[in-house]
Amino acid sequence: MNQKPNVPADCKVAILGFGTVGQSVVQILTKNTPPGLRLTHIYNRRIEEKKVAWVPSTVTWTDDVNSVLSSDVDVVVELIGGPDPAENWIRKALEAGKSVVTANKQVIAESGPELIELAIRHGQTISFEASVAGGVPVVRGLEEGVSGDRLSRVVGILNGTCNFVLTQMETSGETLDEAVKEAQKRGLAEADPTADIDGLDARAKLAILSWIGLGYHLKPASIVSHSIRTIEAIDFAYAAKLDCTIRQVSLVERGDGDNIFARVQPALVPTLSPLAAVKGSQNLIMVTGEFGGETGFFGYGAGGDPTAVAIVSDLIGIVSRRQSPLLSVQQRGADSIEAIGNLTAPHYLRFTVKDSSYIIASLAEILSRHNINIGSVLQEPGEDKNALPFVITLEACSSSIVEQALSDIKALDFHVKTPVSLPMFPNLLMHYASG
Repeated sequence: MNQKPNVPADCKVAILGFGTVGQSVVQILTKNTPPGLRLTHIYNRRIEEKKVAWVPSTVTWTDDVNSVLSSDVDVVVELIGGPDPAENWIRKALEAGKSVVTANKQVIAESGPELIELAIRHGQTISFEASVAGGVPVVRGLEEGVSGDRLSRVVGILNGTCNFVLTQMETSGETLDEAVKEAQKRGLAEADPTADIDGLDARAKLAILSWIGLGYHLKPASIVSHSIRTIEAIDFAYAAKLDCTIRQVSLVERGDGDNIFARVQPALVPTLSPLAAVKGSQNLIMVTGEFGGETGFFGYGAGGDPTAVAIVSDLIGIVSRRQSPLLSVQQRGADSIEAIGNLTAPHYLRFTVKDSSYIIASLAEILSRHNINIGSVLQEPGEDKNALPFVITLEACSSSIVEQALSDIKALDFHVKTPVSLPMFPNLLMHYASG
């Protein structure tokens, strides 16, 4: 039988981190206080710079985290982000007999199973709904709503910042840099957007979904992740000609035996697919079960308010003494395993070249040498001959073989920009390969 957290009816809450999300959580806890919850502490560095008048005078402000961990608070909400010192503070809180709510996807992706075991040993719980997809209740949905099924695949859009950037480029014709600046202006992107843009945020979330949904704790570093930095407005124009658009797609899927395929990268998806319909900072997660078929989870994944809703929902769950669904994960295989990243799918290749008569022949020869078949060649008229973009689509082939061919292609002398390669996911039918 799973253990329930030892939490009194009057649950005292401490917030570690008074940034964008922390402020949204505090607003909910002070302006629309859920029954049984009482905010008592706020921790942040340089606390005097963070104090605001709208927080009740009964709340203790501090820049000493140890004073919080040694206090009589019942639940610690960790919102400082990053692996260090967040994980250490989470461990100390659990060891001190306090439950923990966190939005920290890096810590949960790396150490989630260990932290759940630690929580159980100390009669507490750790909840992390906000670590994936902001306000979308996908973690609890997987563990409770579809727990009777055997899931084979999780696919979707897990990074609202990245999706906002791509849809801005698609609808407004902005460059990637312009779209990132707009995301930062709206509070949807950090000052350093690297984790979002390069897929590192999404791969941590995918590792969590693999663990919760499929029972496999993947090492995030083993998940292939590709940046969206190479995408330009011209790619959306060519994608539209193929009845597609471009999204950052995250996928984890069971293979044969204990093999697990996982990958995060920009890809072409059909314009009529659910993924194409996801706009702005929205997230979509679709899971496929052996008996229940496809189930979708949709909502806003970036920004302080949606994330705060998930955090407060976890707090309410702890106060109501509802059994934490995440504790049942201890019964699943939690050994870290390596993910397979090679996939077989049609591919989109975009080249920007100084025009010459031998370009197509040279590309065709290299692709043929790697046993890759060309599907189509697309070229918009009226482009600059000194920086001419055009697209070649490939029939279904292994991504590793495409990378090998591109290595040879990049050595040719007519490139003005590095070639761009994206998989195409028609009907979202993808196959992993171990080679």
